Amino acid sequence: MSTATSAENKLRDEICDIGRLLFGRGYTVGSAGNISARLEDGWLITPTDACLGRLDPTAIAKVNLAGEWVSGDKPSKTLMLHREVYDRNPGVGGVVHTHSTHLVALTLAGVWHPNDILPPITPYQVMKVGHIPLISYERPGSPKVAEQVAKLANSVRGVMLERLGPVVWESSVAKAAYALEELEETARLWLMSHPKPEPLDAAALEELRQTFGVNW
Repeated sequence: MSTATSAENKLRDEICDIGRLLFGRGYTVGSAGNISARLEDGWLITPTDACLGRLDPTAIAKVNLAGEWVSGDKPSKTLMLHREVYDRNPGVGGVVHTHSTHLVALTLAGVWHPNDILPPITPYQVMKVGHIPLISYERPGSPKVAEQVAKLANSVRGVMLERLGPVVWESSVAKAAYALEELEETARLWLMSHPKPEPLDAAALEELRQTFGVNW
């Protein structure tokens, strides 16, 4: 790790901090989930089968711009998916994937719509998350998922993998995690509400667009 820049080491620490946060909140369990961050000369990504609650910054895998594993433990099997997002959206600095309970439960119970897994029921869901489409089930690490995500990387902030969990991207690892947390809490609200609440109406959505520049 002596050759790593201070910026790289800072990102390694951020990945570990966010991993502990998400694990502590129960958004991932065991060795599920993964986190990555963009570097000038490649990417950092959590190792395969690593527990997000017990990450070692020195063990986080580094991959160069050619996709070659250059240091750390073996990269997560979802590396291809993460790379598709980074390659197609230069504004992305971090990608987070968890197996969040309520979001996975939502796909088992039935999402609101394939293009929008949840209706717009809270203003912060609209402002911080936006549209989240469903990706039909494929095995973990399937290149078919990466291909589908590649087509959406510039139009949404994340996707929901059926039976697996959300993948969310943002300008930083922390912001991606915050958006994912908002999405998980919205799923929890939706699943626990009986009867189901009405979505925000057109006037409310337009006010959010005009006031905060929301893209909905």
